[in-house]
Amino acid sequence: MKKIILMTAFIGLACFLKVNAQSNDDGPKLGIGVDFAFPLGSYSDAANYGVGGSLLYQHPLAENLRLTVNAGYLRFNGKEVFVGVKFREGYVPIKAGLKYFFTDYIYGAAEAGVAISTANGSGTGTAFAYSPGIGAEFPIAKRQSLDFGVRYEGWSRSNGTRSFAGLRAGFNF
Repeated sequence: MKKIILMTAFIGLACFLKVNAQSNDDGPKLGIGVDFAFPLGSYSDAANYGVGGSLLYQHPLAENLRLTVNAGYLRFNGKEVFVGVKFREGYVPIKAGLKYFFTDYIYGAAEAGVAISTANGSGTGTAFAYSPGIGAEFPIAKRQSLDFGVRYEGWSRSNGTRSFAGLRAGFNF
């Protein structure tokens, strides 16, 4: 698991260095954000909320279309499972997708990839992750913007699907 986290950090750093070398306002961007997750359906029986961080790389494909690569970490906290033992789970979601701007600021996004559990024992494994969402990106300076998004996210594997409503607040540069 440490290798995955280190690889994600290395890729993020490489993207950061490449992004900062760009002078074009429509060029690639890297964003860092904080994520909040609110479990839905049967997942809300165990988990109350999730919080984490993410790196979002965006590469323009057309005037209003960007390719996205998203990696981060989410930790879910929940109800008491046993006396004195609370529900906790961690995941490393890694997704790629598209972001389409309907206006200068409003976008729709869709991503797919994997969510890798950081648990030991029976909770380990990898799930297929999918995520449609909408958001707004507001420029604050040359090549810098604030990004706010809301999404539905599902993680499916053989023993079922864990789903949640997600919020992300990010800073793109």
